[in-house]
Amino acid sequence: MKKNIFSTLGPGLLFAGAAIGVSHLVQSTRAGAEYGLGLIWALFLVHFFKYPFFKFGPKYAAATGETLLDGYKKLGKGYLALYFIVNLATMFTIQAAVTIVTASLATQLFGITNNLVYWSTILLFISFMILSLGKYQFLDKLMKYIILFLTISTIIAVSIAIGKNEVTLSFVQILPKEAIGISFLIAFLGWMPAPLDISIWHSLWSIEKQKNTTEKVSVKKSIFDFNVGYFGTMFLGLCFIILGATVMFSTDEKFASSGGQFAIQLINLYTENLGDFAKPVIAIAAFTTMFSTTITTLDASPRAMEKASELLFETKKLNYWFWSLILIAGTLIILFLLLSSMLMLVKVATIFSFLTAPIYAILNYKLITSKFTPEEHHPKPIMKYLSLAGILFLIGFNIWYLTI
Repeated sequence: MKKNIFSTLGPGLLFAGAAIGVSHLVQSTRAGAEYGLGLIWALFLVHFFKYPFFKFGPKYAAATGETLLDGYKKLGKGYLALYFIVNLATMFTIQAAVTIVTASLATQLFGITNNLVYWSTILLFISFMILSLGKYQFLDKLMKYIILFLTISTIIAVSIAIGKNEVTLSFVQILPKEAIGISFLIAFLGWMPAPLDISIWHSLWSIEKQKNTTEKVSVKKSIFDFNVGYFGTMFLGLCFIILGATVMFSTDEKFASSGGQFAIQLINLYTENLGDFAKPVIAIAAFTTMFSTTITTLDASPRAMEKASELLFETKKLNYWFWSLILIAGTLIILFLLLSSMLMLVKVATIFSFLTAPIYAILNYKLITSKFTPEEHHPKPIMKYLSLAGILFLIGFNIWYLTI
């Protein structure tokens, strides 16, 4: 029984692999560095309110054998067209943001060149080749090892950081009031634990997982897989906040806007606590984490666009490989234009993700409570109330941000 449950793990860990990237390595460490432990409330709150909408992705897939995109079309072709437009507008920036952070880490780990565009090109090419040869099966197996490696190294780093910390950190929670602080908070919430459109990716991966197993993955097992990945990302988010707080809070050091310098600071968050002997291990852990995010996003966006194109235009010409090449080309163009400020690029991507979050929240809730989902799999009353509260939360924060 346990073996069967473990074998269903895959889409949830791919979710974690896509989520534990910029939101954790960049945003969470910055939250700790600039606010100490003062934004832990935001970490828990956003996980609480986003939970139903992420959960509905794998739940709908397991209950119906369809992706969320199939469901959107059943709700109305206009909903699917809306997703197509929004995803087309965001996927290049998201890919650029995760790729540039990965490239920054690669310059520190491998050297060779400090040109981030060159490294981004190399990484995107390698990712494309891996996906061409290994496809979903490779990602499914690889992610188990990556998440395990990252979790162990992070727990060790946090444990030592807490043990060596001589400054008493306050648990008083902070609500930023100045424009810069609010802007950062929205960016932090935008990709914590991940953009809501990853629920669509999750449903696509769930269907792909089903194709590669002889035993039907039940709704119960699918939700178990999801919970492992989801609460794992929340735990690691807390770890990165603590790391930022124990190493950089109340110091004069600030995160740099250039990719190379940021990568040095990020690696030092670990090595200052573990010692120089651990630098190669930590550098590999950080790079592997971001590289896994680069691969998963490069797989998921084209997979989603292929499915949306097929449903909208009834054609198979705009396939996975077509969208992969389009995504790579668009990402490199963005990096050429916006390379001067990596953190600004990340900020734009995360804020835009948060502003579009209510769209996905409403669509996912509308679909899971519709006639297209078997009634026995409709959310219970408490989950319905949480969903409605989550939608109000996302819309409320959007209005707050747009009016400051």
